[in-house]
Amino acid sequence: MTVHTYQAELWLPRPRPEVFAFFAEARNLEAITPPWLKFEVLTPAPIAMRAGTLIDYRLRLHGFPIRWRTEITLWEPPVRFADTQLRGPYRLWEHTHTFVEKDGGTLCRDEVRYAVPGGALIERLFVRRDVEKIFAFRQETMRRRLG
Repeated sequence: MTVHTYQAELWLPRPRPEVFAFFAEARNLEAITPPWLKFEVLTPAPIAMRAGTLIDYRLRLHGFPIRWRTEITLWEPPVRFADTQLRGPYRLWEHTHTFVEKDGGTLCRDEVRYAVPGGALIERLFVRRDVEKIFAFRQETMRRRLG
């Protein structure tokens, strides 16, 4: 299994506890996910975020309905947290969110380790582009909401 890495950074002019709190509310993920994914959090609110929390989602990927379950595997407010796919479209999906105080605001770092069915060709032709588009949308939305 080939594991790929995607990294992104976004600086926001808000204090780290405020930015972390936005991400700590699982329902906010719906607001920062591109509408073409038709993303929906299925786990009933309120979701108590901590290591071990399970969250279920529904989305459409290239028109195909997908159920996705993640587990919060690391929870260190307001510094970082990580989620890992337990069920979904990837062979591996580990996403670490890190929040660093910088220049009077917060530097948000995302690192995703992922592997896909179909190997390198599928990753290069489809998956990488999708991941890049999703994070570009997410960053633009975060800039509008908290920038």
